[in-house]
Amino acid sequence: MGRLVDQPLCELFAELPALMLTGPRAAGKTTTVERLATTVVRLDSEQEAAPFRDDPDAALRSLSEPVLLDEWQTVPGVLGAVKRAVDLGSGAGRFLITGSVHGRLDSPTWPGTGRIVHLRMWGLTEREILGSVGGPSFLEKLARADVSEFGTPAEVPDLLGYIELALRGGYPEPVLGLGAGARSRWLQSYLDELFTRDAKSLDGARDPGTLRRYFEALAVNTAGIATEKTIYDAAGVSRPTAAAYERLLTNLFVVDVLPAWSTNRLSRLVKAGKRYLTDTSLIAATLGLDEQAVIRDGGVLGRLIETFVLAQIRPELELTAFKPRLHHLREKNGRHEIDLVAEMPAGNVVAVEIKSSAAPKRADAKHLEWLRDQLGQRFLAGAVLHTGPRPFRLSERIFALPICVLWG
Repeated sequence: MGRLVDQPLCELFAELPALMLTGPRAAGKTTTVERLATTVVRLDSEQEAAPFRDDPDAALRSLSEPVLLDEWQTVPGVLGAVKRAVDLGSGAGRFLITGSVHGRLDSPTWPGTGRIVHLRMWGLTEREILGSVGGPSFLEKLARADVSEFGTPAEVPDLLGYIELALRGGYPEPVLGLGAGARSRWLQSYLDELFTRDAKSLDGARDPGTLRRYFEALAVNTAGIATEKTIYDAAGVSRPTAAAYERLLTNLFVVDVLPAWSTNRLSRLVKAGKRYLTDTSLIAATLGLDEQAVIRDGGVLGRLIETFVLAQIRPELELTAFKPRLHHLREKNGRHEIDLVAEMPAGNVVAVEIKSSAAPKRADAKHLEWLRDQLGQRFLAGAVLHTGPRPFRLSERIFALPICVLWG
């Protein structure tokens, strides 16, 4: 199966000596990069790791390149060997590295600076599942401000269809190979590992039960601007513990924080970030949700759909050399709020509102119109993403687009 990261991965590896691919556990990183490798070293196997613990430079020199070093964080010294090999040698396409980003963040000295270039990979998107990995990203198409850029797939989901897609999520193994019952068990096992082995190995000893409660509080508030106190009070933990947990879960790529957007043209903007679980299946697994539970609760429905949309857009950021920077916008008085503001090249902006409605009206674009009027030509285009069947124009440079245009 093709992945969105394939093209930038191949293009960069053709010019650079070393690449590191990071992302959530079980997102398919190793499967993706091993296609480019002549030699694969699985460092979480003690038998394969032992030579690298004893003499990483000699072990690395003995291998036929390109070399994939999987789970590098189990033998951190391997990165120093990669640095030295890059410094002494020449040529592109030599080393591929996968594993946790956490060791890089905690290391007092990082040997990869200027030698190892990073790419990020997430769970499967609907584009990837349908085999449509070529072409521009959604944000690039939106920036052209032309509704004809957007097509819909042969099968357009209704609201229940979008809920089903969101609850299924994007982890390759359960999405592609498991039925509903086995998928539910797989997700529960994933969470158990997250709260026990992964948490302990990456951030010291953590109480699994307390971490689980904190994660549940994040799941309830995904796509919301809950205060830190709201989250840590709900989980029954202190502020320092909550900060440590959020840092841990972000480093494990299961939580993403969308920063608040700011500009000197607008004042009184909220500065707090907006938290999302990065895969919507984890919301269902954590909170015990099914389709009927979601459709009966408007608050949960809106948060699930918004989190699902971000999970489709986030992996596309690697498609362009200039990665759009994603933000949310909210005024302190609550008068204006926009789900997604993306900074494009030259300081231009596109913006997106996400609705669970199947029949959006111009009133649903009022915040986008306000931002357009504030920014003038810097505002390239805006979209109200909805659960209805067709795209149409709402007002100048603002469109109503079915969510499925993200993979149409």
